Amino acid sequence: MASTIKVTYRLETSGDMGALAAKIASDQSTGTFTELPGETEEVRARCAAVVEEIVPLARLDVPSIPDPDGTGPYRRADVTISYPLEAVGTDIAALMTICVGGVFAVRGLTGVRVMDIDLPSEWACHPGPQFGVPGSRRLMGVEGRPMIGSIIKPSLGLLPEETAKVIKDLCEAGVDFIKDDEKLMSPGYSPLEARVKAIMPVIKDHEDKTGKRVMYAFGISSADPDEMMRGHDCVIAHGGNAAVININSIGYGGMSFLRKRSGLCLHAHRNGWDILTRHPGLGLEFRAYQKIWRLLGVDQFQVNGIRAKYWEPDDSFVKSFGDVSTPIFAPEDCALPVVGSGQWGGQAVDTYQRTGGTLDLMYLAGGGIHGHPMGLAAGVKAIRQAWEAAAEGISLQARAKDHPELAAALAKWG
Repeated sequence: MASTIKVTYRLETSGDMGALAAKIASDQSTGTFTELPGETEEVRARCAAVVEEIVPLARLDVPSIPDPDGTGPYRRADVTISYPLEAVGTDIAALMTICVGGVFAVRGLTGVRVMDIDLPSEWACHPGPQFGVPGSRRLMGVEGRPMIGSIIKPSLGLLPEETAKVIKDLCEAGVDFIKDDEKLMSPGYSPLEARVKAIMPVIKDHEDKTGKRVMYAFGISSADPDEMMRGHDCVIAHGGNAAVININSIGYGGMSFLRKRSGLCLHAHRNGWDILTRHPGLGLEFRAYQKIWRLLGVDQFQVNGIRAKYWEPDDSFVKSFGDVSTPIFAPEDCALPVVGSGQWGGQAVDTYQRTGGTLDLMYLAGGGIHGHPMGLAAGVKAIRQAWEAAAEGISLQARAKDHPELAAALAKWG
């Protein structure tokens, strides 16, 4: 049987759902607004998209997109359409053009959201993560517990030598991972090369003294692939092993260009995803979105966290965590889930329980470490104590009775 790409859309319309689904399948493959003499049965058999399933959902009285020509109620359904692989191939630009982009332009829709993309085995031709979960653990030298990370604070404004001082303090505090904030790339006050030259000696000195190699991820994102590779090469030349990549800003082509040449562990920040997803009746579900970036080769994927400081509900975070941890074709294509956004340790028990009791994650805290009342080292200890309590099935309050660092964190944020 010929391979197909199956895409599930959540559609909304005041009209006939079956007719609308058939129109999308036709418009996005062999058909148009009228009959064509060249659209033969042979052509359809080779390249026509087919409606596989329509699952009705609850109707709405108010449309997701304003509908000046229609009246409610608005029908909703999850519609699965299969596209022949022969018509799409394994190119991501073709996938996004045929199976995603054009669908949003169809007349008669008052809502459309891509819920999932089911790719056939031929799509395993993409490189996927170079390091992923096992490689991240190996590079950080961490086993049997979550990797504890932190972010440079303030996010913007520190000079290279000031940044290096923060790095020294964080290394001594006991973190496993440090990253540039996603907003920090190569600004005038802190050019990437100057920052690399200031930070890497601190990383190496800490390793020489303690045997612990802290992973530092430098912000190398650029819309110019050549400039991004110059940043990559600078990090490699000075002994670095990781980079922060603003995936939506560099695009699919930029990510593909980088991954094919990269020797760094690539930490994906998804800023801009919110533009695509915050309206529940429009855009892209994270389950579909993240598959493409994993196939392109991200190793670590930020997915917010429980009681995040941003808009995302806890249930959405839990689904995102599960998505990046679920193989597409093989376990090796999973990315390391990076739990962040307002995390300080108080969310550790809930995170552990709601993500299936796994320790395969990075727990990323900025203010939750920098803002601890007893200092950076206490901030790191408090988070480790919280995760130990989670893994042992002990409440944070019980663990805090003889762990002053966690007690202080609970007193400030709990």
